[in-house]
Amino acid sequence: MATTVKQLLDLKGRNVWWVTPETVVYDALKLMADKDIGAVLVLKDGKLVGIFSERDYARKVILKGKSSKETTVGELMSKKVFYVSPDQTLEECMALMTEEHIRHLPVLENGELVGIVTIGDVVHGIIKDQKFTIEELQRYIIGG
Repeated sequence: MATTVKQLLDLKGRNVWWVTPETVVYDALKLMADKDIGAVLVLKDGKLVGIFSERDYARKVILKGKSSKETTVGELMSKKVFYVSPDQTLEECMALMTEEHIRHLPVLENGELVGIVTIGDVVHGIIKDQKFTIEELQRYIIGG
């Protein structure tokens, strides 16, 4: 049976680090460094309005000659945010991440943010599922 996003969140936790669109990029980067994460969600009035990643910083600040202490996250964030629900499978997450070339998926339930999964979380979960399947098949073949 395929692992769901809910099962993954139950194991890894539901911590979500976020900033507002008015947060300066420097502060968002500091939060990301402190928490050792590659992206932060952007919330306005409790609602998901974007995502800001290391890739956004590299391509939209450094390469365009902007200052991270003067530019806000809202100016640079990716506004088109792909997300999943808790009942979706890790395989569905992997397919979406691969198709859209993204590494982070917020998890929304009834329009409310309940967590986030990363490409690392998804790959780890899929490998764990496959290992279990292989062990079960080996037991079946051996007859034990």
